[in-house]
Amino acid sequence: MNNNFIKSVVFTASTLLATASGSLFAQEAQTLDQLLEFVKQGQTTEAKENRAREARFKSAKDGQAKMLKDAERMRDQEEKRSARLEANFEVNEQTIADKQKQLKDRLGTLTELFGHLTSAAGDLRSNFGTSLVSAQYPNREAFFDELIGKMSSSDQLPSIEEIERMWFEMQREMTESGRVVKFTTTVSKPGGEKEEREVIRIGSYNIVTDEGNYLTYNENGVLEVLARQPTDNFLGWASDLANSTGGYSAFGADPTGPLGGSYLSALINTPTMAERFEQGGAIGKAIAAVGAFAFLLAIWRLLVLTSVYAKVNSQLKTDKANANNPLGRVLMVHEENPSMDTETLELKLSEAVLKETPKIELGLNMLKIIAAVAPLMGLLGTVTNMILVFQAIVIFGAGDPTAMAGGISGALVTTVLGLLVAIPTVLLHTVTSGQAKKVLHVLDEQTTGIIAEHTEAKLGKS
Repeated sequence: MNNNFIKSVVFTASTLLATASGSLFAQEAQTLDQLLEFVKQGQTTEAKENRAREARFKSAKDGQAKMLKDAERMRDQEEKRSARLEANFEVNEQTIADKQKQLKDRLGTLTELFGHLTSAAGDLRSNFGTSLVSAQYPNREAFFDELIGKMSSSDQLPSIEEIERMWFEMQREMTESGRVVKFTTTVSKPGGEKEEREVIRIGSYNIVTDEGNYLTYNENGVLEVLARQPTDNFLGWASDLANSTGGYSAFGADPTGPLGGSYLSALINTPTMAERFEQGGAIGKAIAAVGAFAFLLAIWRLLVLTSVYAKVNSQLKTDKANANNPLGRVLMVHEENPSMDTETLELKLSEAVLKETPKIELGLNMLKIIAAVAPLMGLLGTVTNMILVFQAIVIFGAGDPTAMAGGISGALVTTVLGLLVAIPTVLLHTVTSGQAKKVLHVLDEQTTGIIAEHTEAKLGKS
C-alpha cells in the first residue's frame, strides 16, 4: 500500500513538474531521488529563463530611452526648421505682393485689354464648339483654351501673333458663314459606321451629303446622318444642290441654329399621319373602323337611292306600273283595285308606301348613330390616355414638360379621330337622307294624286 501510494505521489508530482517545465521533464520520475533531481534541474532552468527575460527587458528599456531622445532631438530640429520656413513665407508673401503691384503698374491699360480679350475668346470658344464651320476647320477650340489660360495666369502673356490669330479666326467664322463649300470629312451613319464622304456646308446653317441627306454636328465634333430625314421636297433640293456645279439652287436651310437647328429638329420630329394614328391605340383603330363602315354604308345607300330615284323618274313618264321601283309597286295597288272605294284605296296606298319606306330609309339611322357615337368614342380615348399620362406624372414627376405635352398630344388624337369621323358622317347622312326624302316625296305626291283622281271618278259616276 505504501509503495503504491509513494508511486502515485511521485507520478503526480513528476507530471505537474513536467507540465510546468516543458519537455525537459517529459519522462516520469520513478523514485523520490529522481523527483528531487528533476526539481533541481527545473529551478536551474527557470533561473536561466528569468535572467534572459530581465536582460531582454533592460535592453528594450535602453532602446526606448534612446528612441525618446532621438524623437526629442528631431522635434527640436523641426521646430527650428518651422521657424525658418515661417520667416521665409512672410518674406515671400511680401515679395509676391511687391511683384504683383509691379506687374499691375507695368500692365496699365493692358489689364482692361486682356479682360476684353478673355471675354471675347470665351465667347468664340463656345461658338466654335457648336459651329458647323468647325466641321471643316476642326481643333480651333484648343487654341482658344491655351489663349484663355495665358491671359488668366499671372506669369504668362499672349503674344501679338496669338492676338492676331484670334482676330483671324473671328473673321474667318463670319466669312465662312456666308459660303457654300464642298469638302471631304468623316461622316457617321445611323448604325455607327464611319466613312469618308464628300459633304456640302451651307454657311453655318446645314450640312448635307453628296446624296442629299441632312447631317447634324454633335457635341463631340462628329458629323452624323440624321436618323430621320425631312420630307422628300427637302431631300430633293439637297440632292440638286449637291449635284449642281454653279448658279442658284433651291434649298431648305434652317436659320434657327447650327446644330441641325431647332426648326429642322421640330420638322423631322413631327409625327406623320400614320404615327399619329398609332398614338390613338385600340380606341383610335375602333373609331377608324366605324368611320370606314359609315363611309361605305353612305356611299352604298347613295348609289342605291340614286338608282331608285332614276327608276321613279322613269315611272313618272309612263302610265304602266313597273314593279322594279317603289312608285310602280304603289301604282300597281291602284291598277289591281280600280273599283275600290276611296277610303279603302287610301289605306291600301298608305300601306304600300309604308312598306317601301323602310327599304328607302335603310341605313340612315345607322349613319345618324355613328355621327353621334364617334365623338363620344374619341372622348373616351382621350380620357383613357389622360389617365395614363397622369399616372406617369405621379410615378416620374412633371419635371419634363416636353414628355408631358407629348402624352397630352397623343391623348387628344382620339378626339380628333372622332371628329374626323363624325363631321363627314353628318354630311353624308344629310345627303343620303335628302335623297331618300326625294323618293318618299314622289311617292306621297303620286299617292295623293291617285286618291284625288279616284275620288273625282267616283263623284263623276254618281
